[in-house]
Amino acid sequence: MGEFVLSEAKRCLQCKKPLCKEGCPVSTPVNEIVKMLLEGQIEEAGEKLFKNNPLSIVCSLICPHSKQCEGHCVLGKKGNAIQVSHIENYISDYYLNLIPTKYEIDKNKKVAIIGSGPAGITIAFILASKGYDITIFEAHDKIGGVLQYGIPEFRLPKEILYKIKEKLLNMGIKIRPNTLIGPTITIDDLFRDGYKAVFIGTGVWKPRGLSIKGETLGNVHFAIDYLKNPDVYNLGKKVCIIGAGNVAMDVARTALRKGSREVIVIFRAGEEHVEADKVEVEYAKLDGVKFSYYSQPLEIIDNGIRVIKTEIKKAEDGIDTVYGIEGSEEFIESDSVVIAIGQGPRTNIVSSTKGIEVNNRGLLATDSTGKTSREGVFASGDVVTGAKTVVEAVKVSKLVAEEIDRYVNSL
Repeated sequence: MGEFVLSEAKRCLQCKKPLCKEGCPVSTPVNEIVKMLLEGQIEEAGEKLFKNNPLSIVCSLICPHSKQCEGHCVLGKKGNAIQVSHIENYISDYYLNLIPTKYEIDKNKKVAIIGSGPAGITIAFILASKGYDITIFEAHDKIGGVLQYGIPEFRLPKEILYKIKEKLLNMGIKIRPNTLIGPTITIDDLFRDGYKAVFIGTGVWKPRGLSIKGETLGNVHFAIDYLKNPDVYNLGKKVCIIGAGNVAMDVARTALRKGSREVIVIFRAGEEHVEADKVEVEYAKLDGVKFSYYSQPLEIIDNGIRVIKTEIKKAEDGIDTVYGIEGSEEFIESDSVVIAIGQGPRTNIVSSTKGIEVNNRGLLATDSTGKTSREGVFASGDVVTGAKTVVEAVKVSKLVAEEIDRYVNSL
């Protein structure tokens, strides 16, 4: 690994206008950290990466690099782009043990963070470094949100999250696991107890259904639930997955690793319409996942699923419509069916709190700085945007952290 990282770093052209940096949502200074690494300044390089992106170690593993830094590398136009992800991971992994944790905490500057996913962790790191007294409220027993419960171990080793938790605790951040805000503890309770601001980064954990017959059968599961703990499921030897996003790819590859022998992804359009990153689809194919394109589910039964073949008709307004082809019904045998067509937000907070507006998708409505319609309440991440990449959550959350800081200091 070290030899490969070194050889990749030496290929960097040190462009005066680094396109790799421009391709990154958080403008990771790739050319600068590469130069530092080659000059023996790995700790300084790690510090620069961490200050720019507190979740650099995570993003180095799970970002869609081919669309971002590596996809913009000038060397990739005629040859092989520099594997920025490997360089970033090497440096970030080294620096993970060196992240500073000694800060003087101001007990009069309490901030509550609801949710310990990418947005919440980013906010916590930034505000803790400014001396804030932070408490994280996490509904699950482990921190990480989608990083912990939505991304398989083979893509993101959970040891990284354990180290991040250790750093958060060493910074004086308090974590309350298994605490769902809304039913018992409310936003009003938090303000009553002296929190100057509340940040909501609860993600999207409510699976979307198909609304077709058979969805309640015992052999049907939702993808986001399956990924939380695959070991408690018995999917059988043959599995059908409905949907073709990154979550569907994670479920498919996980199922094969947990004993299923045949996994079929069912998608109502063609491969060119697949929402999953191209590299994730390629990995799925390498693992043996099969794809049934232009197939739309009609009904789930105990031993499989009935589908109808589809076609797409282009519309003048640019919105394509999927139609079922009459007489083209098929039956696909399977032991289990996993529905992976997206998630939405839960309502436990907004249903127990006055003054927090949501949009027509149920997502929290905020301005560009993360302010909600409720004074002192901020939000970012998937609960605002819907399911997006980790680095996009970090980008916005950095701005939100600065706005929270300005707000609290103005009180």
